[in-house]
Amino acid sequence: MNAQLMIQPSSFIDAGIQMKPVRGLFLFKFSETLQERLENLNEKRRESTLSKDEEVELTGILELDRIFTLLNAKIIAESA
Repeated sequence: MNAQLMIQPSSFIDAGIQMKPVRGLFLFKFSETLQERLENLNEKRRESTLSKDEEVELTGILELDRIFTLLNAKIIAESA
């Protein structure tokens, strides 16, 4: 197992999280601001210009994205 430093995903909840209706279900989504930050950090990663602090931030955002993917999949599966 490889240990990684990251910003706690819960630190993004206040400003970066929304519940949005999608086909009659309320799903977890990133706010526009957090989505733009994710895209910006991913672009910097592709360009190999991420600072160590940005790498830690990106790791936290990506973990939150994985959590949302799993939660949203459960919501969708249980609605069927």
